[in-house]
Amino acid sequence: MEGKLIERLEAAVARLEALSAGGISARGLPDGSVEVASDPSIVAFDDLMAQYVARVSGAAEKIGGQVLDVTKILLEAFSVQKKLLIEIKQTQKPDMAGLAEFLKPLNEVIMKANAMAEGRRSDFYNHLKSAGDSLSALAWIAYTGKDCGMSMPIAHVEDGWQMAEFYNNKVLVEYRNKDPNHVEWAKALKELYLPGLRDYVKSHYPLGPVWSASGKKASSAPSKAPPPGAPAPPPPPPACLFSSEPSQPSSSHPKQGMAAVFQEINTGNVTAGLKKVTTDMKTKNRTDRTGVVSALEKETRSSSSSFSKAGPPKLELQMGRKWVVENQIGRKNLVIDDCDAKQSVYVFGCKDSVLQIQGKVNNITIDKCTKMGVVFQDVVAACEIVNCNGVEVQCQGSAPTISVDNTSGCQLYLSKDSLGASITTAKSSEINVLVPAAGSDGDWGEHSLPQQYIHVFKDGQFETTPVSHSGAFLRFNLLIYLDVLETRTQRWINWKESVGETWRGSE
Repeated sequence: MEGKLIERLEAAVARLEALSAGGISARGLPDGSVEVASDPSIVAFDDLMAQYVARVSGAAEKIGGQVLDVTKILLEAFSVQKKLLIEIKQTQKPDMAGLAEFLKPLNEVIMKANAMAEGRRSDFYNHLKSAGDSLSALAWIAYTGKDCGMSMPIAHVEDGWQMAEFYNNKVLVEYRNKDPNHVEWAKALKELYLPGLRDYVKSHYPLGPVWSASGKKASSAPSKAPPPGAPAPPPPPPACLFSSEPSQPSSSHPKQGMAAVFQEINTGNVTAGLKKVTTDMKTKNRTDRTGVVSALEKETRSSSSSFSKAGPPKLELQMGRKWVVENQIGRKNLVIDDCDAKQSVYVFGCKDSVLQIQGKVNNITIDKCTKMGVVFQDVVAACEIVNCNGVEVQCQGSAPTISVDNTSGCQLYLSKDSLGASITTAKSSEINVLVPAAGSDGDWGEHSLPQQYIHVFKDGQFETTPVSHSGAFLRFNLLIYLDVLETRTQRWINWKESVGETWRGSE
């Protein structure tokens, strides 16, 4: 008995917290909305928020960061929809323009959630996309009939969740064995729509929202008046455009733009307005121009090259978990020394630079770099090289996995502790791995990774082996070449003799 009482009290507290966080209360409703707030459909929506939205908010508070921010926007969207449902019961059905203006607050919140997933990809990108795309299910409130171009409300909610389920499943897979709070958040988000919102719509609005027949009319887009002291609006178009005078033929008006160009071409006097280029105006005879670049211009170009067009250079620790090295050009002394095994390093858009990572980190990613050198001690998970050209990476400690993807030209230097590393390559070329020699002379042994393979169908399956150009293979090709050469030489001798006999016979 006491346990059931405690559960009811907790449910009531969660409901009150959800309502207070959404900013919707009986005092904040418009006039006449207090009675509507007690409608069974509105009460059921409050229960939906208290049971499902509160659970998503509770899981997001344990995670924090961007997940909490996007969850607050999700809570705001549901609160706005509740306010719209209350207004629908007091408003007459508007036209399409009025409906768009009526749903504008909900649309702004959805756009705000989608904007969080734009820009540079975040560590919680799947969370942001899942929450932002799921809010499209709230658009069921815009259903006005079979001719509105939308699915039925129940089907629209299900379709809206399918847009977000792809990213929601990614969250479940990524954090299944890492953090149960993320798994709880993803499961709570799904249950919010299926079965939460779907069952609510099925019970109260299976054919769409019911507008009031005798309520107030929906307000159209208001025209904003200029504030006091603001400049006057621009004048109307010239009166000649709306003049009552008879219009003159178009031929009497001078033509402009491309019409004037074609009119001048049709006259046949095309070169009449052109100026003659004299000898001193030609580039080869001008003394103020020369092909020699001054030293000052060289310094200006070299100094401007240190700033990338993609953005300002960065070398910073973000959120205490991720080192970001971006747009570094011509920097040979980049160092990260204050790092630990829980932090990752992301190198992006660097060129002709050298980075030293002094310490153990969790993961290293090198993306879209050219002529970049990276030296690191130890890595817990993997070192990834993606979309690079001419990079050199040296491991002085241990690295369990090294992956190279879509890279042209890569030099890998492995220490004795990292010889057991698993190297994965895909769509890459010119990859060389240098390992320490067996002796103590300090030399390096260079090994090239194959980029050509032979696929042979044998015993019901394909067998793949790398292409190897051995000495026997080269000797075999040389023998074939000599055989062909001897055959052609003999044919030429026979042809010459036959031609000579024919010529002598004609004499």
